[in-house]
Amino acid sequence: MAGSICICLIADHFEEDFAACIASIRSHADIPISIFASGKETKSVVDRFSHERVAWQKNKLGWGHSVNHFLNNVEERYLVIMDPSTTFTGDAIAPVVSKLEEGYQGVGWRGGLINLEDDWRSVTDRGDGEVDVLFSYFFAMDREFALKAGGANPSATYYRNADIEMSLAMRAAGGKLFQMDLPLIQGRHHGYHDVEPDYREKKSKENYNRILEKYRGRTDILSARR
Repeated sequence: MAGSICICLIADHFEEDFAACIASIRSHADIPISIFASGKETKSVVDRFSHERVAWQKNKLGWGHSVNHFLNNVEERYLVIMDPSTTFTGDAIAPVVSKLEEGYQGVGWRGGLINLEDDWRSVTDRGDGEVDVLFSYFFAMDREFALKAGGANPSATYYRNADIEMSLAMRAAGGKLFQMDLPLIQGRHHGYHDVEPDYREKKSKENYNRILEKYRGRTDILSARR
């Protein structure tokens, strides 16, 4: 079971938190960790975490391109896109692989249902169960299915709402997504709190506008309301 899945981390500027994330994974899971670092400021990751799988390139890539790097280069059947702000407090892998092998194409820790009353502009967390959307704090997926669904949108240079877009692309391709409680905790999300606010809001809006343009009204791709 363990040999069929890999955890994928995008390196950022906060190496101590990144190291704490990896240490927490290693305390509870003996599976491959694949790290992708882009931009000259993250080159130190190559040496510091050389005991893991590390790929680096000098040109800075956004979230969509980084996720697609994993989808195209990891060889395991399943992969987990995980934010370094998330840490393990127990075995989060076995229950996820079990659920994926039941026939779900995506399994995650946080997500929800598109809020139809809000005209598709928000997501409502309904807890464990089948969902429309999973967030990339911890998003496990069937790698080949995600590729066939189009992967991540390369236009998504910033993560926020891009995971919603990818989730809906998987739903539109016939995929089923499942949210479940897992032994994970989230620390300071640097990707949100330590990004220049105007940039964060601009890129988040661009991502969500694509979602509205492509999917709003497509109730046929949504899971059952609950």
